[in-house]
Amino acid sequence: MKINADDGYYFGLQVFETIAVEDNIPVFPMEHLERLQNALKNLHIQNPETESALTVSRLRKEAFLCPYRHGVLKISVSEQNLLFTVRENTYREEQYRRGFAVQTSPIRRNETSPLVYYKTANYGDNILEKRRAHSCGFDEPVFLNTRGQICEGATSNIFFVKNQTLFTPKVSCGLLNGIMRNYLMKKYPVEEAVLYPGQISEFDEIFLTNSLMGIMPVSSWDGHPIRNCSFSQNLRREYLSLCRTLL
Repeated sequence: MKINADDGYYFGLQVFETIAVEDNIPVFPMEHLERLQNALKNLHIQNPETESALTVSRLRKEAFLCPYRHGVLKISVSEQNLLFTVRENTYREEQYRRGFAVQTSPIRRNETSPLVYYKTANYGDNILEKRRAHSCGFDEPVFLNTRGQICEGATSNIFFVKNQTLFTPKVSCGLLNGIMRNYLMKKYPVEEAVLYPGQISEFDEIFLTNSLMGIMPVSSWDGHPIRNCSFSQNLRREYLSLCRTLL
């Protein structure tokens, strides 16, 4: 694999997508391509290969070569690089049964930066905070923005449940508008809101989403237990049923 030393290599001006691959079938390929193209346009990253290479048929071809039943197809694009790689999806059923323990990160999201709204190689905060959270016995750190509002996890969006109504932070709080986030907002009534850590105890359930984990219940936040997960587990079952129709 040859990597050209361009602005993506030197400065992180590179965008990427991670796509779930189930039995060699990519999940939501069109949605991922649309988000990728939008990021390239708005961040002014021009790669002459993208017009012919970034197609659903190409994604299906790459996914067909994935050697894992539950896999991941990653597309990385910068001015001089276009890479397709595959790996195993390492989320396991035991994690869904116990739920994720999340921890509020001391690092703040800068909601004024355009980079927080796209999936770019400027990913250092996410990786370092994920490692720190793991070292403290947590599964996922949660970022607040400079106003102290809840944004997102290091690799996930966040949803809250109250009286069977879904709430999620507004994109303007400084977060990536995830593919799974969009799926839930199109399929179910969801209220976008400005949310603060002090409101967490008001909700019945909390869960995380991303394209690889799907829907993950949260079992605790900063050590405080969240005992309910029935609503999020039902949502997950419905999502898995949808995935099976793709196969």
